Amino acid sequence: MSSILNKLRNLDAYPKINEDFYSRTLSGGLITLLSSLLMLFLFFSEFSLYLHTVTQTKLLVDTSRGEKLRITFDVTFPAIRCSLLSLDAMDISGEQHLDIRHDIFKKRIDAHGNVIEVKQDVIGAPKIEKPLQRHGGRLEHNETYCGSCFGAETSDDDCCNSCEEVQEAYRKKGWALTNADMIDQCKREGFVQKVKDEEGEGCHIYGSLEVNKVAGNFHFSPGKSFHQSNFHLLDLLALQRDSYNITHSINKLALGDYFPGVTNPLDGVQWMHENPYGMYQYFIKVVPTVYTSIRGYNIQSNQYSVTEHFRSSEFGRPESHPGVFFFYDLSPIKVTYKEEHISFLHFLTNICAIIGGTFAMAGIIDAFIYHGQKTIKKKMEIGKFR
Repeated sequence: MSSILNKLRNLDAYPKINEDFYSRTLSGGLITLLSSLLMLFLFFSEFSLYLHTVTQTKLLVDTSRGEKLRITFDVTFPAIRCSLLSLDAMDISGEQHLDIRHDIFKKRIDAHGNVIEVKQDVIGAPKIEKPLQRHGGRLEHNETYCGSCFGAETSDDDCCNSCEEVQEAYRKKGWALTNADMIDQCKREGFVQKVKDEEGEGCHIYGSLEVNKVAGNFHFSPGKSFHQSNFHLLDLLALQRDSYNITHSINKLALGDYFPGVTNPLDGVQWMHENPYGMYQYFIKVVPTVYTSIRGYNIQSNQYSVTEHFRSSEFGRPESHPGVFFFYDLSPIKVTYKEEHISFLHFLTNICAIIGGTFAMAGIIDAFIYHGQKTIKKKMEIGKFR
């Protein structure tokens, strides 16, 4: 048993030195104090890193299919009135949404940006007293109202009971409604007068829309959209053709839900345009993003980069009508962010490295100083004997 203990004793990598052989110095005490403070500082620094989360970033191929892209926007047009401003969206799959009104809000603003009226954009029109019937007479008591579509009917049973329905019928036909003051429904609803009353006003439009997660565009334009011979056209009122100044301010444009660290490059962007006509284009590259929090919650969102271009145009050219256009395309690469804690073993390893490394460096410095002091002392003693 004693032989086994002797063998274990011979394996001791830390041989003990008798205290009688210790030599304590002032420099050694200062180095010990400084190294202890350094170890304490490094320990608390490492401990704070251990308590905080770190974000790991990975790039993957986006294999998702059939998803939707949620677009949240907040845009101000100081020179286009709300009654003329419309929002349209379309994509390469052929799906089109013209004059979107669901979840869209408009604020009428004056030239100084002060709010005049806030309303949600809805479909419908006020009730008209004794309107003109399709057959030419006025609506009588106990008679069902069926207004004329003024030549835009697709069948004998079609009725247009409001100015909005007449405009919709014209758009389906591919006709431009430029004489709204001659339409009975529009005249009784005061549509033309309403447009004239809003002269000099701007519009603050905000809300959200969902589109297919494929390449496409959405745009804000003065007038209502319609299609004719595969061209995307606008129904522009002739009496307002000089007021299409597309100066705008993008207060917010997000393509998905918020997650920590997201940056939307178009937030706060302003563009001033002196000429009354033109098309401003934003080309957006959408990068799908997944953010996983430390608690395991996944946030499916998107980031984007953008370039911009202005194209001047002339009135009446269908291929370049005025407006602010956002063309977006999807990146095939998906970015994933994952919040993680540093593992306890990693933290423990770093602490051991701090303690061991500090002691080793302190020992080297102390030995260097000690040997230097001894050399100087010997030289001084030799000098005295001479």
